[in-house]
Amino acid sequence: MPALGTSEPEPMSESHRPAEPDVLPGEDNPERLAAALGLRMRDPELLRLALTHRSVVHEWAGTVPGMPAPQSNERLEFLGDAILGAVVADELYRAFPDLPEGELTTRRAALVRAEQLVRWAREIDLGAYLYLAQGERVSESARDRMLAGAFEAVVGAIYLDRGWSGAKRFLRRFLGNNLESTVVSQEETNPKGRLQELAQERFREAPHYRVVRTEGPPHARRFTIEVSIAGRALATGSGGSKREAEQEAARLALERLAHDETDRSASVTRDAAHSSER
Repeated sequence: MPALGTSEPEPMSESHRPAEPDVLPGEDNPERLAAALGLRMRDPELLRLALTHRSVVHEWAGTVPGMPAPQSNERLEFLGDAILGAVVADELYRAFPDLPEGELTTRRAALVRAEQLVRWAREIDLGAYLYLAQGERVSESARDRMLAGAFEAVVGAIYLDRGWSGAKRFLRRFLGNNLESTVVSQEETNPKGRLQELAQERFREAPHYRVVRTEGPPHARRFTIEVSIAGRALATGSGGSKREAEQEAARLALERLAHDETDRSASVTRDAAHSSER
């Protein structure tokens, strides 16, 4: 019996019972992404795997007794990287029958570099569908690698589910006019390599890169690197990795050297004009 002055709580009627969500937050991410992209996946779990960043795997491990630890999207990223390169090479080969091998290689490098993949990932708002550890956010710096990797993983998932033709159809929507409009100069696709060549040609020395500053927590480092040639500091660049910072520094150094060369040519022209006037 209930204690004096109390009463048994009445069972809650179905009309007053709070509705339980049919789908947990994020559970339908693969389906929503497939719908947004117009994809018909035979196995939606492949897309779920493509969206699973390694940061969340440790959080999920052991949450369901007896269930094996989940996998991250890294294996799909590996596969998608290869498929992406093959599709781009195939498209370039067919679109430009007169281009030599070296030019085709340069164009392919421009189209599959991480910066380009991040732009494509943002076009489809891929970051909104990723499974990340609590507190993780896709930012402008090192987190961009998540987007580039996830885009490649999605390509890998589509390839496994829909084959070569399905992966090619998906990528064609992004390639589009990029096959024609991509800037393919080596200064843009590999400024560090171009600076190396220029330094050897002009100064008979290799560029020297020096870490000037390291900022941010261990999982989101930001590097500032200075590049110099023959003891002359030319430029500094920043990035979420040392490679990214070095490429930025090299790009700015190339601009500096080009500006110096323009100034030198103008000076020679002025001197020649003054001499002729005499």
